[in-house]
Amino acid sequence: MNDPNSSLFGIHGAALSLRQERLKVLASNIANADTPNYKARDIDFAAALKHATESQSATGGLSPAQGGASITEPTGEPFGLMYRLPLQPSLDGNTVDAEYEHASFARAAVEYRASLNFVDGRVRKLMTAITGS
Repeated sequence: MNDPNSSLFGIHGAALSLRQERLKVLASNIANADTPNYKARDIDFAAALKHATESQSATGGLSPAQGGASITEPTGEPFGLMYRLPLQPSLDGNTVDAEYEHASFARAAVEYRASLNFVDGRVRKLMTAITGS
């Protein structure tokens, strides 16, 4: 029963946490768009999700909240966090492309909502099964 796909929410529990972390990173990029020498960052979602599901299997399918797989490095940074290579860096050393960051944030928000809807649907089904109504 150590397969993360056989747990209550499958990979969606870990995906939801990772999507939340990615939204934080993208929001930080947008907030620092005018900060000199700020380097835009992003999370390699596929690598981070793979790491989370592999470590979730090692912890018996527990979620991060239950003391299971961690989505952060020992440094406290999200797993898979990396600096984005700029298409055209600014003269002040800032690598944030505001339009790209806004588009990435919008897409990440839609993906987060999709994962949340899946988890919410699963919880509703469980509540219906428990209460019988």
